[in-house]
Amino acid sequence: MKSTPKSALVSRRHFAKSALAASALLGAPAFLRGQNLNSRLNVAIIGSGGRGAASIKGCEAENLVAFCDVNELNLDKAAEKFPKARKAVDFRKLFDHAKEFDAVCVSTCEHTHALATMLALKHGKHVYCEKPLTHNIWEARQIREFAAKKKLATQMGIQMHATDNMRRVVELIHAGAVGPVHEAHVWVSRAWGLQSKEASDANKDRVYVAERPKEAMPVPAGLHWDLWLGPAPARPYHEVYFPGPKWYRWWDFGSGTMSDLGSHWNDFAFWALKLRAPLTIEAFGPPPHPEIAPASMRAVYEYGPRGEMPAVKLTWHQGEEKPEIWKNGGIPQWQNGVLFIGAKGMLLADYGKHVLLPEKNFADFKRPPQVFPKPASHHAEWIAACKGGPAALANFDYSGWLTEANHLGNVAYRVGKKLHWDAAKLRATNAPEADKLIKRVYRQGWDWPA
Repeated sequence: MKSTPKSALVSRRHFAKSALAASALLGAPAFLRGQNLNSRLNVAIIGSGGRGAASIKGCEAENLVAFCDVNELNLDKAAEKFPKARKAVDFRKLFDHAKEFDAVCVSTCEHTHALATMLALKHGKHVYCEKPLTHNIWEARQIREFAAKKKLATQMGIQMHATDNMRRVVELIHAGAVGPVHEAHVWVSRAWGLQSKEASDANKDRVYVAERPKEAMPVPAGLHWDLWLGPAPARPYHEVYFPGPKWYRWWDFGSGTMSDLGSHWNDFAFWALKLRAPLTIEAFGPPPHPEIAPASMRAVYEYGPRGEMPAVKLTWHQGEEKPEIWKNGGIPQWQNGVLFIGAKGMLLADYGKHVLLPEKNFADFKRPPQVFPKPASHHAEWIAACKGGPAALANFDYSGWLTEANHLGNVAYRVGKKLHWDAAKLRATNAPEADKLIKRVYRQGWDWPA
């Protein structure tokens, strides 16, 4: 029998602690809060088109009792399958009938996530919200703290969190398979943002818009444009904003590739490395545009030690940006990936697979036992939590921190300097000009839920 190489030995003491914590969470008795695991929740869906369709499918075994969407075409489609459900175009008015439902799925566009989510929490409803949880850092902090205070079941829609692949990656890092990790990289090839005219002409998904359109276009039939704008600054309807995912590019509505795919891909590193608030954040890219997020950029986060884990530098790359080790051929050149660089080796992962590198050093590696079971689905994990089961693993206590960190990368990019972050005070101590990007001013008629 071949012996396990030193580079592949598992830190059993470290792994035992992770296993114990996970077992306590996932194996906890289901002390029910007025429900049982066989009962059916009454669920309201806010945003029934787009990602809302996934929430409808994920919750279809429950009672879907209400639908809300600013696009009546989406409402009519939902009503075909659920004709008895209540319909609304304004989510604020939906809560006039809050006694009719127990839980809410929020699948609106990013700029209205926080208002709909906080309104649901204020009414004592369990919430599943698609990523990113909020449009800015202040909103993420308010929602995370309030949900924890009220002990409501929550989940952010980062579906990879519920896959075997990601859970095995996290287990390997927690078990010390590659040793202490001091450096990590995340890269995605998607480039939703401001492109050059040449790049736009070469790729139909890349729309070249140099400034906000001044002319108005006819509002599509069934769309309540003013409600779609919600708390964002008013402007005439134009096809550069709607339908999605065009709105992702605009700072008033989204945060570009970072808040979109950063929610999914940074999740690997955030979970595996037990990250929360960074100490510093610095970003690099083309000169920031006042209206539109960049297509390509890079953000560098520095985190301090976390328990037995050492300080680590995490770098986010999007669009044309890639890690140097990728450019030099030091690792397989996957178009999207997460790389953990440890004292004993490296771990490379993407959505569906992962590998320990150099592979020859791990030929006889014995994997640690599985700690995290695979739920039936990301929605199913949340539904079980709503009925009194263990907390969903992408709950707001976790995903709120992830959302803050992703937004901080964009704030550093837009401010143009390395930020020294005071997480407790929610401010960059060396950049008061960042304050306006940490918290926004809502359009008249739209207020933070009291």
